[in-house]
Amino acid sequence: MINYIKKALSVPIDKDEEYKQVIRHEAKIGGSLFGKIPDKHRREFFCLDEHTWVWHEEWQDRIGHWQSVTTRYEVRPQGIFKIQPNMPHRRLSDQELSNFYLAVKLYGNKVTKELQRLIDQSLE
Repeated sequence: MINYIKKALSVPIDKDEEYKQVIRHEAKIGGSLFGKIPDKHRREFFCLDEHTWVWHEEWQDRIGHWQSVTTRYEVRPQGIFKIQPNMPHRRLSDQELSNFYLAVKLYGNKVTKELQRLIDQSLE
C-alpha cells in the first residue's frame, strides 16, 4: 500500500522524510476509522510495511498523565500475530481476525479515496 501511494504521488522511495510524511498521513486517516477521537486522545492505525500493521493510541488519564499503548500486528504465513509490550506474542482469535480484516479493508478504502482526492487536487 505504501509503495503504491508513493508511486501515485511521485514520492521517491529512498527519501526518508517523504516516507515518514506519507506514513503520518496514513496513520491519521487510519486513526479516524473507529469513530470520533475524544479530546486529549490521539489514535493512529497504519500499514508500516507489507507484513506489519500498527495501532497506537495516546490519552490523558483523569489526573493529567499521558498514557499510551502500541499494538503491532504481524502478518505471517502461520497467521496474524498481535504484539504488545510486556505481553507474549499471540495469534489473533477468530473475532480479532474478523475485526482486523474489517479495519484493513476500511483503511484501504479510505486511504485510496484520500489518495484520489490528493491526485485530483494536484491536477487542478
